Amino acid sequence: MAGRIKDDDIQLVRERARIDEIVEQYVTLKNAGGGSRKGLCPFHDEKSPSFNVRPVQGFYHCFGCGASGDVYKFLMEIEGLTFVEAVERLAVKVGITLHYEEGASTGPRRDPQQRPRLLEAHREAGAFYAAALQSSNDAEVGRQFVKDRGFDQTVAEKFGMGFAPRGGEALVAHLKAKGFTDDELLVGGLAARGSRGLYDRFRGRLLWPIREMTGEIIGFGARRMFDDDRVEAKYLNTSETPIYKKSQVLYGLDLARRSISSSGQAVIVEGYTDVMACHEAGVTTAVATCGTAFGEDHARVMRRLMLDDQAFHGEVIFTFDGDEAGQRAALKTFSGDQQFVAQTYVAVEPRGMDPCDLRLADGDAAVRELVASRIPLYRFVLDNMLSKYDLDRGDQRVDAVREAVSLASAIRDKSKVDELLREIAGRVGTDIEQVRSEHRKRTSAGPAKVVQSVTGEPAAPAEPPSQAVSFGAPQFSDEREALKAIVQYPHLASEYADELDDNDFTHFVSKYLWKHIQGMTWPTGPDSNWLPRLAESVQDEDARRVLSVAAVEPMRARESNTAAVVASVILRLQMLTCGRRITEIKSKLQRTNPIEQAEPYNRMFGELIALEQQFRTLRDRSLGGDIPS
Repeated sequence: MAGRIKDDDIQLVRERARIDEIVEQYVTLKNAGGGSRKGLCPFHDEKSPSFNVRPVQGFYHCFGCGASGDVYKFLMEIEGLTFVEAVERLAVKVGITLHYEEGASTGPRRDPQQRPRLLEAHREAGAFYAAALQSSNDAEVGRQFVKDRGFDQTVAEKFGMGFAPRGGEALVAHLKAKGFTDDELLVGGLAARGSRGLYDRFRGRLLWPIREMTGEIIGFGARRMFDDDRVEAKYLNTSETPIYKKSQVLYGLDLARRSISSSGQAVIVEGYTDVMACHEAGVTTAVATCGTAFGEDHARVMRRLMLDDQAFHGEVIFTFDGDEAGQRAALKTFSGDQQFVAQTYVAVEPRGMDPCDLRLADGDAAVRELVASRIPLYRFVLDNMLSKYDLDRGDQRVDAVREAVSLASAIRDKSKVDELLREIAGRVGTDIEQVRSEHRKRTSAGPAKVVQSVTGEPAAPAEPPSQAVSFGAPQFSDEREALKAIVQYPHLASEYADELDDNDFTHFVSKYLWKHIQGMTWPTGPDSNWLPRLAESVQDEDARRVLSVAAVEPMRARESNTAAVVASVILRLQMLTCGRRITEIKSKLQRTNPIEQAEPYNRMFGELIALEQQFRTLRDRSLGGDIPS
């Protein structure tokens, strides 16, 4: 039956799964005072800790890179999971049985126990295959292959390499003896069914375990070793299963992910042995696709690891053979380059060697030099493009320029566009102004692409020119303090926040957040789900970043009593609003003639008296007359 996880279960799992305990599986946390814990961010390289976790609020935020969210968001980002997968994994961890709402989803209901069982089966299979590679007589050909490729037994063990016995039933017998069912072996892609029952999916092949970022085995890549193998394909990979999606998996990512995150560099190679060669040569950011081309899902995984954004940091380096097939692969990659903001490069070995062959021929240093000699992917494409033209002919030079300037629109870093145009002029042998003219014609040929998103109310804020100042500016410090008080201690803020209105917040981001907060039900006590629910309702990215900071940044507390601090900052915000209104009324009174405009003057004067009384009342309350002690 179709169904979705019930909201009550989602909240219960969030309450039971302490965010600091989950984060500590990846990050060393130390107490930072005020109920906060701090450590080095797992999403970017840093020398001093700026990654804050607030267990009471169930929220994390990095002041270095801006990463933030609740326990589900953290697990989704660090492991590349969907929301449902994150809930189901945490539910198993905290011992909660999930319930599903019938008819609320078009997808099949998940068995939360299926994933742990399939992972355990693959763990057992990996150990079985690894033992076979070391001791089986049939595996001698596999051991020799490993040696011939420049690796010893230690390296094979590091990458978990194995061997599938030729008989075709050994793994099935081994796993069934461990208590796994036929359905589990079939669903997991470890076995297939024939006329005489189940048989091993891989037979007589050298194996590489394919792991997800946690190190769990989710599939295998298998290389043909024997001429009498009925399957002629040189490489076989595990078919799609509930735990293995080849479009989302990168071989070696479990070993490379920390280096990728810290260095902001990823090297995409074409084969399992290429990954091994790169890592052994010191290029520990190397990964490979598993039997499929590098696609959008792979790019999303890379972006999460590299924190790829509009800052133009980081590098994605593709290695291709220097032959025609390699050039086609590079051109195809360029057509999908808009998947990345990080600068995209290509490293091509002139002799057509892949990293593994290069390491065998010239050693570890040659592999490192190959990566270091990378060139921008657009330059590689430009070379390929210009090679089609006879640049000794004037008409061909014109045609070459017209095609080449189309590359400029695909360059992420717009500050480098003119550099590319100069490069085109130099390569073609024409005047730079002619190239710029052709580029202007190209860019003005069609309308600019407009992206419009429709969200639920309240609408995402538009930034008025008069409010282009950052929310971090000094004049918004009281608004920031009020937001921190509200999102960190909503049960304490509710008594005073009920008196706030839209005019108390002046920056467009804080106004936007306040509209969302007004739509929430104020809790009567500490509620770990209140802040995540608020965060889920906020769609604007700028506002989400401000909210995440407000959730973890300590308040500028002068009192030791938390309730007093919360009351003080909210009353302070109301005083500022009242003071602004008093200033506005006084200005209008100065411009109003009390004789000729007696009625509006008297009305404003009465309003001024009332505002000044309100200001005095707020000031008295903020000084302790109405603040909890």
